[in-house]
Amino acid sequence: MLHTALAELAIRSRSMSPSIVTVSLAAAAALVAMVRVGPEELASRLSEARPVHLFLACFLPAAATVLYLMLRPRAVYLVDYAGFRTPHTCRIPFASFLEHAKLMPELSERSIRFMTRLLERSGIGEETCLPPAHHYIGTHKYCTVDAARAEFELVAFSAIDDLLAKTGVAPEAIDILIVNCSLFCPTPSLVDMIVNKYKLRSDIRSMHLSGMGCSAGLVAVGLAGNLLQVAPHGAHALVVSTETITPNYYVGTERAMLLPNCLFRIGGAAALLSTSPAKARFRLKHLIRTLTGAQDSAYRCVFQEEDGEGHRGINLSKDLMNIAGDALKANITAMGPLVLPASEQLKFALTFIARKVINRRVKPYIPDFRTAFEHFCIHAGGRAIIDELQKNLGLSDEQVEASRMTLHKFGNTSSSSLWYELGYIEAKGRMRKGDRVWMIGFGSGFKCNSAAWECIQPARNADGPWATSIHRYPVDIPDVLSH
Repeated sequence: MLHTALAELAIRSRSMSPSIVTVSLAAAAALVAMVRVGPEELASRLSEARPVHLFLACFLPAAATVLYLMLRPRAVYLVDYAGFRTPHTCRIPFASFLEHAKLMPELSERSIRFMTRLLERSGIGEETCLPPAHHYIGTHKYCTVDAARAEFELVAFSAIDDLLAKTGVAPEAIDILIVNCSLFCPTPSLVDMIVNKYKLRSDIRSMHLSGMGCSAGLVAVGLAGNLLQVAPHGAHALVVSTETITPNYYVGTERAMLLPNCLFRIGGAAALLSTSPAKARFRLKHLIRTLTGAQDSAYRCVFQEEDGEGHRGINLSKDLMNIAGDALKANITAMGPLVLPASEQLKFALTFIARKVINRRVKPYIPDFRTAFEHFCIHAGGRAIIDELQKNLGLSDEQVEASRMTLHKFGNTSSSSLWYELGYIEAKGRMRKGDRVWMIGFGSGFKCNSAAWECIQPARNADGPWATSIHRYPVDIPDVLSH
């Protein structure tokens, strides 16, 4: 057991300072030596020892323990979260969406046919919502800065109000504020809008993450966790994840740039993090970020630009799925050793060695992440993404149900989709204390970020974005929707 303890201490020492490591290992070695000499010889040696030696023998282990406890990373907890409840007045059925598109002279008949086929195969349902400005005929004429601000206020303030009501935390108790919204970055910033609305403290640490795509929600969670390490114990960090799509309606004819018009919908979520376990519902176990932007193809696969006619939009590369797959492989390679049981890691290692030493034709072993997690929240970026991850990770239909139903009910809400999926699992009553959740997000750059959570306290009820519709789900989603 002592040798095991030494090994564990050596592993943990990687994240400690050299001085603490030296003292800790010295103390552990001394403990082993004391056990080996026996009680009689130990008593004899103690009687011969000088007082200063006895003092150091007691002080050094105690000091090392205190320093380790003071400097080790604090646990980060999710107190609670809330998703924006999309209003019925913003609902956009396929017929309305296509009717508006047909009335825009900038969009050709060929573009309309393409969007129709895309919607029929997208996995998106008839109840998704668009911001108010997108409901006007001649949509792009109404996509003003004021309309974009109004969309953000509607989404963010509604989610924050719900979150504060659920947690009972007062606005003045918030120490850190992080907002992620990629395509709308006004002046004053979005965090300033929240500070002004809720009259937050003047010493609050606030920042706005922009341009980081649909995986920015987990980037924000990671940043909040880092800031909480240097904040007073029990501090609160508010994370708001959304994508303001009002100013980003594309009116050109490039097919790769028409995709976001069809897939993205209004949505957002707010999450409250803390280093105090009091009233917490989840604990953040691990967060892994993977950025492949050093490769030109990955950097440009989700790219904001103007088409040949000067219309601005987001260009989605045809290589997006392959690039996402490579980023996922890198991410799970880092996450696997942290969460997989030893048996799965051994199988993977043996297969890896066999491929390198014996024969490259040996089929690579894909670790079974179902042994590490009970629930999966895969970014609802589109049907193809969910299909690909289900296939590659060997997940069942039920394990990707939350992602498919979120895409059907809310569309692609960018970084907030992961929180809608977590809400679906809880609204269905499937979450149990001790259950582990894996969130996987993809975003421009190109990034694949994932987070592992452990449930401390499941939701007591289905209150939230799913409250009025969870009884109707899951629904059957045909390969091609007839309408």
